[in-house]
Amino acid sequence: MYLTTTIPYVNARPHLGHALELVQADVLARHHRRRGEPVRFQTGTDDNSLKNVLAAEAAGVPVRELVDRNAAAFEGLRGPLDLSFDSFIRTSVHPGHRAGVERIWEATRHDLYQRHYEGLYCVGCEQFYPEGPCPDGHEAPLQRVSEQNWFFRLSRYQDALSELIRGGRLRIEPVARRNEVLAFVEAGLDDLSVSRSAARARGWGIPVPGDPDQVVYVWWDALANYVTALEGDDYARWWVSERRRTHLMGKGVIRFHAVYWPAMLLSAGLPLPTEIFVHDYLTVDGRKISKSAGGAADPVALVDAYGVDAVRWWLLREVPRVGDADFTEERLVARADEDLANGLGNLVNRVVTMVHRFLDGHVPPAGEELAAVPVDEALEAFDFRRAATAVWALVEEANRYVERTRPWGRPRAGQEAALGTLVHACRTLAVQLEPFLPTAAARVAAAVAGERLPPPEPLFRRLAVAGVAG
Repeated sequence: MYLTTTIPYVNARPHLGHALELVQADVLARHHRRRGEPVRFQTGTDDNSLKNVLAAEAAGVPVRELVDRNAAAFEGLRGPLDLSFDSFIRTSVHPGHRAGVERIWEATRHDLYQRHYEGLYCVGCEQFYPEGPCPDGHEAPLQRVSEQNWFFRLSRYQDALSELIRGGRLRIEPVARRNEVLAFVEAGLDDLSVSRSAARARGWGIPVPGDPDQVVYVWWDALANYVTALEGDDYARWWVSERRRTHLMGKGVIRFHAVYWPAMLLSAGLPLPTEIFVHDYLTVDGRKISKSAGGAADPVALVDAYGVDAVRWWLLREVPRVGDADFTEERLVARADEDLANGLGNLVNRVVTMVHRFLDGHVPPAGEELAAVPVDEALEAFDFRRAATAVWALVEEANRYVERTRPWGRPRAGQEAALGTLVHACRTLAVQLEPFLPTAAARVAAAVAGERLPPPEPLFRRLAVAGVAG
């Protein structure tokens, strides 16, 4: 599986919405690696946006300084969020990116032409709209732009795109998003502006080959990263030969990835992605979390306050497959305490304590096996909440098994059978939990490892009791 996230603008530091997509991708990468499948997990930053230029002007710093600082903050999420990405591309400094964008431009030149264009432009979206206000909620007024641009014959690929999506060669999940894309395509596609004047871009970006007065439109530039980051044999291995080429993204950029990007690749004669998973937004008080809106939840600060397990678990356990999710720190604390401290932590501590009390810490064979965890099917459907809930069903089943069998009141043989079953269940949980909470899974595995268990220790602190919620 070649698995990618979108590459965000770096006009500000990352917020919790970026963490959602990265954690979802990380779960998929870890899950498929655990099954023995080859995986390349790639993320990065979109350095060449006009938004970055304007943010640097507002801050009174050079564009390069702002871009480097904020890009480092995105790459720095690896440690706090327990991410396992294999590569990180920055479009302004990656050695092969500009040349790769130029190659795709030349490969699509038969579908490129120049004409005068006038329209309303949203800097927040880096997109033209026929009328205002911005449908994605950016409050800045749309700018009237009139200039000579390069255009891509997107209209030429309407039928091909419809056939690809309807036939399943380009899989889009959830189905509601697939239907949204189909409706957009089959309503008729207009040709797409794919450059802007170098003057309006303040000279920042990749010049159009053979036309230095224009720079490549930021979305064309950014979308190319999925192939430009693959150098040498990696391109043939992961983009040409790999069976699954999977993009993860938020709903606000679906047209770019499910319409414009496949059309670019068709024009260039290159392989297409095979599947696209679209998540909805995180909100605070009903408003989309964004870098520009202010008050955005800082994922690093949240991890510092509550721990990586609590943050990852809220993102995976609470965010639905379809629909926005409203975030509060109180909800994060409540979920962590209920599931991690009172659920999983209490289960493992009870089991280890009983094994030491009744069996001197020695682990007997399992008397039976509790219900299997149906994680594979949920993750194949890109349903992270259902997958996390499936893991938690085993925690609940094991806790019910404790109450049903009551090992403390059984004779020796009964204690061995019951506790052997419970230790096996905890070991299974450690394995199944690893893609979701790698740090917590390692602690669980260590607590129930070996023929003789280590002494019991608390695995999770209760956050509300510790007073960290407020």
